[in-house]
Amino acid sequence: MTATPPALPVLILHTGDPEPSLKERFGSYAEQIALAAGLEAGEVEAVPVHEGARPRAPQHYRAALITGSPAMVTDREPWSEDTAAWLREAAAAGLPMFGVCYGHQLLAHALGGKVGYNPTGSELGTQTVELLPPAAGDQLLDGLPASFPAQMLHAQTVLQPPPGAAVLARSDQDPHQMFRVGPNVFSTQFHPEFGPDFVRAHLERYQRKYMAENLDVPGLAANVRATPVAGGLLRRFLDLCAPAASRPQ
Repeated sequence: MTATPPALPVLILHTGDPEPSLKERFGSYAEQIALAAGLEAGEVEAVPVHEGARPRAPQHYRAALITGSPAMVTDREPWSEDTAAWLREAAAAGLPMFGVCYGHQLLAHALGGKVGYNPTGSELGTQTVELLPPAAGDQLLDGLPASFPAQMLHAQTVLQPPPGAAVLARSDQDPHQMFRVGPNVFSTQFHPEFGPDFVRAHLERYQRKYMAENLDVPGLAANVRATPVAGGLLRRFLDLCAPAASRPQ
């Protein structure tokens, strides 16, 4: 009897971390995204690209998840541009991918979109995401409510989606909260992986900075709440686009 080969791992492109006190309490961004995706340690290959590490070729993975980061895509740091080149290769190879925040912006940049500072300012806390008409035919979003709360912590955003992208969701401050390129490359400006405790702690840690931007930090913190619909998207993505049992080695 022939043994079934082990499933290919899910690549986590680790693009940065919270500041040390938040990382100590809540884990790295790679750890938070793996937890939200329901992945065990043996299913994951986390590659800290922000430290100069490089992933293997796309065929070695069943999917890729791209984390958030305190870095800015527009800084065009060498590690970030190298990762963008890898993303183009992976998209051409048909690898399922899901980018979050910085990962969302980096995917857009890699595939021909435009990234910059959100002209409306930083978008923070728990905000409402509204699905757009193209979402009606999207399997990943099938059965979800027309609007739902999601966690936001970002200053830059996707100003222009990649050519051919289907824009799936918006918020009051951001017309490009979620897009899809082809059948299996998704990204969200919002954070499916963040829980309310992390968002509150982040707002507290950076309260002075955000208040200097004339933001109502106490009000934002008071509005932070659970986001179960957004929080389930990473698992749904893997179940739909890259189930472990159906991706041969």
